[in-house]
Amino acid sequence: MAARHETDVAILGAGPIGLFAVFELGLLDLKAHLIDILDRPGGQCTELYPEKPIYDIPGLPVVSGQELTDRLVDQIKPFGAQFHLNQMACGLDRLDDGRWRLKTDAGTEVIAPVVVVAAGAGSFVPKRPPIAGIADYEGKSVFYAVRKMEAFRGKNILIAGGGDSALDWTINLAPIAAKLTLVHHRDGFRAQVHSVNQMRELAAHGKINFEIASVKALHGANGQLEGVTLASPDKREWQHACDTFMPFFGLTIKLGPIAEFGLNLHEDLIPVDTAKFESSTPGIFAIGDINTYPGKLKLILCGFHEAALMAQAAFHVCRPNEKLRFQYTTSSSSLQKKLGVA
Repeated sequence: MAARHETDVAILGAGPIGLFAVFELGLLDLKAHLIDILDRPGGQCTELYPEKPIYDIPGLPVVSGQELTDRLVDQIKPFGAQFHLNQMACGLDRLDDGRWRLKTDAGTEVIAPVVVVAAGAGSFVPKRPPIAGIADYEGKSVFYAVRKMEAFRGKNILIAGGGDSALDWTINLAPIAAKLTLVHHRDGFRAQVHSVNQMRELAAHGKINFEIASVKALHGANGQLEGVTLASPDKREWQHACDTFMPFFGLTIKLGPIAEFGLNLHEDLIPVDTAKFESSTPGIFAIGDINTYPGKLKLILCGFHEAALMAQAAFHVCRPNEKLRFQYTTSSSSLQKKLGVA
């Protein structure tokens, strides 16, 4: 059964611009749901450069990608936005009542009169390892993300990778897996030191296996994995039995299913007007790096401005029979009450 949600605005992308859009919409009493393929908010800021300093956010001489995300998440807490993480938007259609239905690959449906595309440069897509026939197993016994841990209880799991995702899921799935093996092509990792230490402790106590090796081939039938061929750095090969394979080799950015939404695109970007930041399709807006217009600058601070104007226009779509009264947070007691600072 699909999880169905109804709200005012569905936001595709939980990066800084999508997060700030929640704030601007919340000031106008518009509720939002956010969908993102990553397992946490932040988009490129947290996935690609969490520790990279950013110098052009007004009022913050220097802030890291992770700190900016943390501040934005804290700022929108009063508005109760709902996040649908680890999910890719895979379909968009208009209902008979004029609202939009946004579907995800996890079976989630978000119904809203307004859709805001804040997907940055596009969707983060897992990097598929160059293993022959791997597509035949995907979604059945090969997985690039963990949506429900219970689905892996009692499984014989093989995890490949040397980053945070590989180490985190090795640690989290070890207690419920029948057997778990981590493979990496070298005895060095790109993950947090404490995660590496935890993994090594689990291995030392026989709770997981760690092999310095690469996956060369998959064996099974009808999408069900029975084992893999592993190869060591010295080219020695052997068979390893497993029924679940999780390759965590990082992410790449692609426009993805957005290209199939029927929007007018220009060089993989969504043209918008600069009064509302609405696309050529009424009710669908685009803010941040995903949009294009004369004079466009791909800066976070510009995306914040776009989010503010989008919210004003979205109000008229969501509340066509209500009058919008413009207010300042510095002087409006009602806005300060919403923010919990009155």
